[in-house]
Amino acid sequence: MEIIVRSEAGEILARASDPDEARLCLDHVWEAGDRVEITSFPGAHLWVQPGIAVPAGEVFCPSGVCTWRVPAGERRLAYAPGAFDQPRNILTARVMTAEELSRPRDLARNPLDLRGDTDFYPHCTANVETRGESVFAARNVIDGLRFNTFHGEWPFESWGIGAREDAWCRIDFGREIIAEKMALTLRADFPHDAWWVGGHMTDSNGEEISFELKKTAGRQWLDLGGRKVTWLQLERMIKSDDPSAFPSLRAWEVIGTEAGG
Repeated sequence: MEIIVRSEAGEILARASDPDEARLCLDHVWEAGDRVEITSFPGAHLWVQPGIAVPAGEVFCPSGVCTWRVPAGERRLAYAPGAFDQPRNILTARVMTAEELSRPRDLARNPLDLRGDTDFYPHCTANVETRGESVFAARNVIDGLRFNTFHGEWPFESWGIGAREDAWCRIDFGREIIAEKMALTLRADFPHDAWWVGGHMTDSNGEEISFELKKTAGRQWLDLGGRKVTWLQLERMIKSDDPSAFPSLRAWEVIGTEAGG
């Protein structure tokens, strides 16, 4: 297990390795283009914290490499104010235990997820993100937070659809999982927000479920019946007749287990 921090030019700023848990303390203020490279073995499930700016989380690395590009500029608005401005950062990574992997858990949660292509999972994408702003990016719905009574900067970031009627949002798990149930938490900054009264969920098997939603700030659960999937997608969402043009999703949780047992 190895952690390497590189600058935009590829210069190694720091590195640490350990068979069990790599730990790195770095005296460096994050700059645009910095990246963290974590190397393990192909198919590794890692528990990673790439700095004090982001909560620790589980990532699946098909190739054994996890590359985390440090958010810069406008993209930092989806994180705690000043989180990337600290002069000292700690980074940790370890392989998850068989006991941890056997437990039911939120397999969608990934605070490390990034906009654009990644080499680790789960990964959330969409066909629209309001004005292309980070505080309305698809990745926000799997960051592990459910603060939803306002809109905009952290901790109220969400997935915004820019009033598109054909908006969809997808979670790729990077491998087959068993999905037992899911919860949607709508953004509930009423009356600024509208809400969806229903929608459809499709999966990697070509199956779909239609569901209803209501105006609430709480989780809304849907039974998935233990289906084996590699991805799930929300689509054909039906907006309420509220005059607001802004239905949004704050959190999408998928409770399940690894298909491999």
